[in-house]
Amino acid sequence: MNAIALGPLLISLPRLYAIGCALLLLLGARFLLGLPRPIQQRWFSGLIIVWLVGARAGHIVLNLESYGATPLEALKVWQPGYHGLWGLAAGLVWTAWALRARLLAMGGAMAMLIAASSLWLVLVTLAPLGNDVAVEALPDVTLEDIDGQQVPLPSLAEGGDLIIVNLWATWCPPCLREMPLLEEAAQRDGVSVVVANQGEDLLPIVRYLDEQQLEFRYALRDPGQQLMALFQAPGLPTTVLFDGQGNTLDVHVGELTRAHLDRWLAD
Repeated sequence: MNAIALGPLLISLPRLYAIGCALLLLLGARFLLGLPRPIQQRWFSGLIIVWLVGARAGHIVLNLESYGATPLEALKVWQPGYHGLWGLAAGLVWTAWALRARLLAMGGAMAMLIAASSLWLVLVTLAPLGNDVAVEALPDVTLEDIDGQQVPLPSLAEGGDLIIVNLWATWCPPCLREMPLLEEAAQRDGVSVVVANQGEDLLPIVRYLDEQQLEFRYALRDPGQQLMALFQAPGLPTTVLFDGQGNTLDVHVGELTRAHLDRWLAD
């Protein structure tokens, strides 16, 4: 899992790790660099801004094809999509400029920035707060589609397509924002997309899909939220990618982006 639930909030683990590393960097700078407080505050505030801008720019450059069709997606800074190494490079440049008159402090700040960034990369890789994937394959569950037909999930692997199972609800704004992306993915060859509504009656599901003119071959109802329990999903939306044999490849908690979905389908 790439997120955890803290009460009603769904927190991205990479962002949580980044906040922790930034706090450690701030504490280290305060006690070790010996900078006057105004200079330290200017450097650290600028560092956060420059790091975010650099990391976001790096992600966009590396995923230009995905952002080319919808360039305004690049401005949605609340969505996932930050490249740590680009952020580090931008932060080092800012540190060299902001502390150019204090060479000893500059060297220490750069060393601490590299250490904090390395710690963040280790935490993202090891994900100590994340859980292992709860299911290794498509669960043996049968759900009804919006037309009342029974759909056994294991049968979806018979065609050899990549399978995307998305857990959503009409009251969930990020779920609704990613629905057009999922519909686009469902139209690709070799991809089957299941949108499994969690816990709602048939009427609001059908009304939403009709109003938005969204068509899915596998628009299913999960009134008992069986998949939420089986996937141990901390919140909605949760999306699970399966290979052509029904084996679990990846799990994403939170809103999908076009770049993330393109990477899934390209890999």
